[in-house]
Amino acid sequence: MYYATTYRAPVGELTLASDGENLLGLWMEGQKYFGGALGELYPRGDLAIFAQTNAWLDRYFAGERPTPHELPLAPVGTPFRQAVWTLLCEVPYGQVRSYGGLANQLAEQQGGPMSSQAVGGAVGHNPISIIIPCHRVVGSNGSLTGYAGGIEKKRQLLAHEGADLGRLFVPKQGTAL
Repeated sequence: MYYATTYRAPVGELTLASDGENLLGLWMEGQKYFGGALGELYPRGDLAIFAQTNAWLDRYFAGERPTPHELPLAPVGTPFRQAVWTLLCEVPYGQVRSYGGLANQLAEQQGGPMSSQAVGGAVGHNPISIIIPCHRVVGSNGSLTGYAGGIEKKRQLLAHEGADLGRLFVPKQGTAL
């Protein structure tokens, strides 16, 4: 059985999901892949993991820099996706990595070629937004692409973390990347 509660954040309402002990999901309102593979979520706001996550988010939005490792995270995904999400947790606040850079890093770790597109798919299906910082991944040209929560929310989160948005850009609609 999976449980859910909500958290009111500066980027809108967030839905948190848990198995009762671990955080399995954190989605923004209207986010692609909302709920992931979990199925039905039962309301229950009194779980200790939700209190821990709320405290983490309070600190994050207050400008502190809590780490993903402070919470018991258990995102559901394939071993490949798990490996990508582990790499995301290593990207420092205020910095970004490209999909290609992550693919190269994963290829070095696993000893074989890796596709940027496959990495992009794993990043896009990250079920624990913000805490597993998929918003810190950009296109190879510095473009703010591919955020399941929406480009404007990605920009807000990066600005909140102190990223140099002057180096990054949003392509005009219809521009190929």
